[in-house]
Amino acid sequence: MAKIVVVTSGKGGVGKTTSSAAIGAGLARAGHRTAIVDFDVGLRNLDLIMGLERRVVYDFVNVINEEATLNQALIRDKRVDNLFILAASQTRDKDALTDDGVERVLTEMSKDFDYIVCDSPAGIERGALMAMYFADEAIVVTNPEVSSVRDSDRVLGILSSKTRRAANGQPKVREHLLLTRYSPARVQRGEMLSVEDVKEILAIDLLGVIPESQSVLTASNAGVPVILEEESDAGQAYQDAVARFLGEERPHRFVSNEKKGLFGRLFGS
Repeated sequence: MAKIVVVTSGKGGVGKTTSSAAIGAGLARAGHRTAIVDFDVGLRNLDLIMGLERRVVYDFVNVINEEATLNQALIRDKRVDNLFILAASQTRDKDALTDDGVERVLTEMSKDFDYIVCDSPAGIERGALMAMYFADEAIVVTNPEVSSVRDSDRVLGILSSKTRRAANGQPKVREHLLLTRYSPARVQRGEMLSVEDVKEILAIDLLGVIPESQSVLTASNAGVPVILEEESDAGQAYQDAVARFLGEERPHRFVSNEKKGLFGRLFGS
């Protein structure tokens, strides 16, 4: 049975889809059969980030409504063995994601995959709640800014109380922190939160720190998961994050030595 991993945050624009693509590709490269599912019905972007937009014929909602089979809708990535995506619909609204339908599709996928990575939309509306509900593990993506961290804290509350695991009395969803768009120089100038600030506020395990990097935008525009850009700083940071997710110990690169950033200036050292 597959492990279901949601990539989520409260705030938009923090890099959830970029991270979903990178983490999914990294898991597949490590030998795990992996599917990435886009839950952002109406505003799909995963296929663009993956460079697979021209190959979308059927989508997640088509499978839920039994207008297409799962095999018809899944798109195999030709660059990475074991990697598939299931695109969201651009023409339906989020009410198309029914509880029974999503559960049926994820159950069917679980028979054939090791990991199912759920790319959540921003906020706490239906698509995001649905992506979180079935998760076994959660990667909470946040930027080092107060509003982003506050929204992520709200998401952590949902993960602890409004998931299938919580409803069934199972062990809670395992939570991981992925800090994106991080700049040590800006931390030292007191312009953004430091890693220590964010860890102190959210109090979950740090999976990775992704530096602010032009390579992320370049890879996204080219339709290439940034983890495949192996010489880039962001690509290396995502490689480290996937390795940690799979149980390997690696030091955190691209991290400032400063203990306190903006948080320390606002609230004291």
